[in-house]
Amino acid sequence: MKVFKYNKLLVVFILVGLIAALFIDVQRNGVERQNTSVDLAIDYEGLVELAEREGVAPEEVFRQAKEAGITSMAVYETTFKKLNANGKTTAAPGSEILQNYYTGALTDPLWQALVKSGRIKGSEVYVTGHDAQTFKEVKEDLLRRLGPDRVASLQVGSEEVLAVKANYEALLKMNLGMPTDEMKAVNDAGFYVIARPSNYEKAEKDDVEAVFRRLDGVKISEVVFSGSQMLGAPKELQATIDAFRERHLTLGLIEDTTQLQFYKQDGLAEVSKGVGYDHIARLYAIPKDEQPKLKIDTAVERWANTDEERNIRIDLLRIYDKPSPNMTLLETNMKYFSATRDLLQQKGFNLGPADTFTTFYPSRLLRAVMMLGVAAAAVLYLSLICPRLKPNYQYILFVLFAACAAVPMLMGNGTKIRVLAAFASANLFPALAVIWQLDRIRAITAKPGTSLVKIIVTAVLALFTAGIMSYVGAAYLSGSLADVEYLLEVNIFRGIKLTFILPLILVAIAFLQRYDIFDGKMDDTQGVLAQLRKIMDMPIRVKTLIVLFAVLLAGVVFVARSGHTSGMPVSNLELQFRAFLEKAFYARPRSKELLIGHPAFMLAAMAWYRKWPTMVFFGLVILATIGQGSMVETFAHMRTPIYMSFMRGIGGIVLGAGVGAVLMVLVHLWQVLISAAKGRKAEQ
Repeated sequence: MKVFKYNKLLVVFILVGLIAALFIDVQRNGVERQNTSVDLAIDYEGLVELAEREGVAPEEVFRQAKEAGITSMAVYETTFKKLNANGKTTAAPGSEILQNYYTGALTDPLWQALVKSGRIKGSEVYVTGHDAQTFKEVKEDLLRRLGPDRVASLQVGSEEVLAVKANYEALLKMNLGMPTDEMKAVNDAGFYVIARPSNYEKAEKDDVEAVFRRLDGVKISEVVFSGSQMLGAPKELQATIDAFRERHLTLGLIEDTTQLQFYKQDGLAEVSKGVGYDHIARLYAIPKDEQPKLKIDTAVERWANTDEERNIRIDLLRIYDKPSPNMTLLETNMKYFSATRDLLQQKGFNLGPADTFTTFYPSRLLRAVMMLGVAAAAVLYLSLICPRLKPNYQYILFVLFAACAAVPMLMGNGTKIRVLAAFASANLFPALAVIWQLDRIRAITAKPGTSLVKIIVTAVLALFTAGIMSYVGAAYLSGSLADVEYLLEVNIFRGIKLTFILPLILVAIAFLQRYDIFDGKMDDTQGVLAQLRKIMDMPIRVKTLIVLFAVLLAGVVFVARSGHTSGMPVSNLELQFRAFLEKAFYARPRSKELLIGHPAFMLAAMAWYRKWPTMVFFGLVILATIGQGSMVETFAHMRTPIYMSFMRGIGGIVLGAGVGAVLMVLVHLWQVLISAAKGRKAEQ
C-alpha cells in the first residue's frame, strides 16, 4: 500500500499561518459588528402620491410613516412635469399660447401684446413662476443646463417670463436641480433627506459646487447620484470629491440588479476612492417590476436578509400600489413599513442614517505570515499526490512559494498575491480535508460486520473533522481578502465558479493515486496516468454516452446555479424550502451542502465499511468534496459578515449529517430486505 506522509514542518507552518489569519478575521468581525445602523427610506414623491390617492394631507401620511419607522426620504431633482402639476412653476409651449390667442382664449392684454409684437414663437417654451424661490432655482438650473443663448428673460408687466429654446416634451422630463422646498418639507416632518442629484452635460466645477450649495443647511443622511454618471463626470470629479470631504457626507452606491457590485455609473471608482471607503454605504431597492409580485411578508423577509447577508445599509422601499385584503392602501403601506422596522430591530439593527465601515486594512506582517501557511498547504498537497517528492524537495518548493507570496506582501505590493492566495485556499483546503479522511480510513481495517451505529458515529466524526479542516481554508480565504474594499464589494473575488470544480479535480487526482476504480475493490492503484490511459482506451457504448451526458448536465447546472448571474430558474418548492431554512437557522444552510455534499460524505464512509465497488466509493467521495468546497466558498462572498458565513456552514454540516444518517439507515434497510429476498429465493 502506498504511504503518503504528512510533513510535520509544513503542518506547523499551516498552523502558524492560521493564527495570523484568525487575527485578521477577528478584526474583520469587530468592524462588521460596529456597522449596524440602517437607513429605512422611501421616495418623497411616493408618499405624496400615496396621500393624493387616499385623499389625506401629505403631513398626515408623513406622520404615520415616521411612526412606522421611516427615517429618510429620497428627494430627486424637480422637473417641469412635477412643477406643472404642483403649480409652483409652469412651462407652456409657444404653439399653445399662439393657439389660445387666435381662438380668443388668451385674454391677458400683456400676453396679447407679446404675441402681437412677434415675441412669442411656436418653437419655444415659456416658463412662468408662481413661487419666487422655486422660479429662482429653475431659472438658475436652466441657465446652467442650456446656457444663456437658449434661455432669455421677457418682462410681462411685473412678471418675468423665461423664453426657452427647447423641445417641449423633452423639457418636461429634464432634471432641474434639487428642490429646496421638498427638502425642507422632508426635514420639517422629522426625516433626513437622501439627495438624488444628477450630472450636468459637460459639467463644470461651478455646476458641481452649485449642487452642493443647494444642499447646505439641509439634514442629509446620504447622497446617491441618479443616472449613469457621478456628478462631475468626466472632468470635474475632484470637485465632487472635495465637496463630500468638506461636508463629511456619505455616498450611497446602488447595488446592481445582479446583486454583484454596483449599478454602473461613470466616475464611480474615482469618486468612491476619493470620498473614502469609510464614507460609503450600499443601497438596495426591490425592482419595480418585481415588488408587485411579492407579498408584504416576503418583501419584509427580503429586507432582513438583504441587510444581514449583503451589508446593505440603505433600504430604499417602494410604495405598494394595491391594497391588501380588508385594508386601505395607506394601511397596507404602513404595515409594510412597520413590519420591516420590527424585523430589522429584531435582527439587531438600529434605524437612522446609514452606518459606514471604518477604514480597515490589516497588517502587512500578518498577511505575510499567512502567506507562509498557504505556501505550505500547496506543497503539502503536492506531496500527497506525488509520494516521490522527498522532504528536501518539499522544503525547496516551500521556500520558493513562500518567498514569492510573502515578500510582495511585506513590500506593500501584494494585491494580486492576496487574490491568488484566496483562490488557492478556496481550492486546496477542501481537497486536503477530504484527502486527509481518505488516508485515515485507508489505515483502518474495515470489518464486514461493523454495526450501522458505529459506521454512522464514525462518519459523523469524520465529517466534522473534515469540516474543521475546511474552515481552516475559510479562515485563510477571508484573511487574504479582508479589507474595507472587499466588505463594500468595491472589489470582488472573481474565482468563485472555478472553486466549485477545482477541488473535485484535486481530490480525484489524489483518489486515483490511492485506489483502482476499475477492479471493483478497494485496492491500491498503479497511479493516475495509468488509470487515465485505461479511461481513454475504454470502448464507448450508447449507455456510457448517456451517463456521461447526464453527469455533464448535472455539472453545468451545479455551476450555473451558483451566484446571481446564471439565470437558472429556482422552483417554487425550493424557494419555500429556503424560506423555511431562513426562519429555522441563524443563516440559511446551502442546499449543496446539506442535500448533496455532507450526505454523500456519510454514505462514502458506509461504502468503505461495506466494501461497495470502488467506482461507487469514488463517486461519493467526489460528491462529498462539493460540500467541503462549498463551506469554504461561502466565505468568498466578502460582503456577507464572517460570523454569518461561519454559522451557515455549521447549520449545513449539522443538518447534512442528519440527512446523511437517515440515508444510511434507509440504505441499510434496503440491503437487509434485498438480502432477505435472496435468502427466501435460495430456499425455494
